[in-house]
Formats: sequence, C-alpha cells, structure tokens
Amino acid sequence: ACMAFGASLASFMPVSVAIVNWFERRRARALTILSLGFATGGLLVPVLVYFIEAFGWRSTTFGAGIVVIAFGFPLSMIVRHRPEPYGMHKDGVAPGSPADTTATGAPRAKQYDFTAKQALRTSSFWLIALGHGSALLIVAALQVHLTLHLTENLDYTLAQAASVVAFLTAMQVAGQALTGVVGDRWSKRGIVVVCMGMHAVAIILLAFANSTWMVGAFAVLHGLAWGARGPLMSAIRADFFGGANFGTIMGTSSLIASIGTTVGPLIAGILADMTGSYEVGFTVLAVMAGLGSLFFVFAKPPQFPVHAAQVAEDTGHTAGTEDASAAAPGR
Repeated sequence: ACMAFGASLASFMPVSVAIVNWFERRRARALTILSLGFATGGLLVPVLVYFIEAFGWRSTTFGAGIVVIAFGFPLSMIVRHRPEPYGMHKDGVAPGSPADTTATGAPRAKQYDFTAKQALRTSSFWLIALGHGSALLIVAALQVHLTLHLTENLDYTLAQAASVVAFLTAMQVAGQALTGVVGDRWSKRGIVVVCMGMHAVAIILLAFANSTWMVGAFAVLHGLAWGARGPLMSAIRADFFGGANFGTIMGTSSLIASIGTTVGPLIAGILADMTGSYEVGFTVLAVMAGLGSLFFVFAKPPQFPVHAAQVAEDTGHTAGTEDASAAAPGR
C-alpha cells in the first residue's frame, strides 16, 4: 500500500501537470519526451533481475529505494510548478509577441481555463474519459494475459514470449517518438482515433494468430498505437480545458478511465475460463475499443461559458493561448 501510494504521487500525473504548465506550442512533444523516459526505464528490468538473482529481492528493493531518494528528491526540487511566478512564459514566449504562434506557425488565440466543475459539465470531458477507458480495456488486458496466451495457447516458450514483449516495447517507444514529431502539428483527436483502430485490429490478430507474422503484426500495431496515443491523452485534455486546473481535471478524468484497467482483464479472463481460449474475450475487447474510438470522434473542443468568459476578461484570468471554443489548426 505504501509503495502504491508513493508511486501514484510520483508517477506520470504530477509531472505531466508541470509539463502542461510550461509548454503550449510543443506540449505533445514535451509529454512524449516524458513518456519516453518512463518507457526507457523498462530497459533497467534486466539489471534489476541480475541484482535480484545475485543479492535477493530484499536487498535489491532497499537499494532501489536509496537510488530513488538520492536522485529523485534533488531533481524534484529543481522542477517548478509554472513559469509565471518566475517572470517566465510558456515555451519561453511572451503572450502577444510575434513569436506567439502555434506549432504550425498560425497566430494563437486566447484560451480560457476551465475549472473542474465547468469541465465536468461538458460532454467532451466525459467522452474523452470514456474513450481513454476503452483504450485501457485492451492495454490492461494484454498486460495481464499476453504472456499466458503466448505460452499456453500458442505454445511459445517463456523466452520467446519475452522477446515478443521486448519487441512490443520497442514499437511503443517508436510510437512515442512519432507523436513527438507530429503530435503538435496534426489533429490530436485524429491520431487517437487511428490508434484506437490499430488497438482493435492488433488484438484481433493476436486472438486468432496461427503464425509468427500475425504475432509480429500485433506487436507492431499495438505498440505503435499505445506509444503514439499515450501522451496525447494528457495533451488533448490540456488543449480543451486549459492548464490552470489541469491536475484536478486530469485526475478526475483518469479516475473514470481507470475503470477500463479493471474491466479489461476481467472480461478476457472470465471468457477465457468459459471458452477455453482468448478468442472470444479478445474479440469482445476489440469491438469495445473500436466503438470507443467514436468517443474521440464526437469529443469536440468545448465552448467556454459566456458569463464565465466575461468574468475572465474583466479579471484577466485567461491562459492567453488558443481559443477553447474552436478547434485550433493542427490539433
């Protein structure tokens, strides 16, 4: 419980809040670099395995904790929550200056910062949360059942299954790198809709795999989709609702989306027990993810309340970036 609590407080969520506060024009790229750091951390797993085998899990865990404190705590003291108190601006660009443009070079319009209560009243908030949850159905189910499916249903050795997971991770990193290049220039929602389709096709290929190329195609499609979509989940919410209350909005939305993390593995596991294979369970998840892409299709940039906009104008409480009432170029 203590480890889970600490990991939640020091994981992607709080760091992404700082990223959103500091970046606007290159927000997707910054979040992608953050995600690459998490994915790259997976490369240390063989090192941890070596230390566990050599010194035992207790000594290894204690040593890992010391390393986290020695490096993590000083680094956390360097990070600043937002630039304005230090006389700086998002992306290092002053609002209204000639350089204050979008990633495509178009002038940036004003963006209002939604409160959490205002965001909850929009359909976009719920559509994004449900769409994110439908993606997590597949991601979580595969994290739990992939190795079991490969070894028991497809007769892979444990080493071969580990190779598939390693290749999948490499594709995830490639997908993240791709988002870093195009995430701020192309429609974020459009990219996510394509990724949802890739998730669905990938798990269908895995469910009915009877050759190596099908497993390889699954790893490519699922890995690229997972890597490309992940950073955009935060970027879309920040684009729609602003950065002032991003932490609360993102946390509430992720709490709803996390239902998929629980339901996905249960669906796959229960149907596998009932039918003797993962074909039916994976197919159901694929259909749910495919339908879930519609949530992102209909999640339009929300209209900021007119009366609240007037108050924000009078008090100067706006983000000074892009208009949340209209889709910005390249988003």
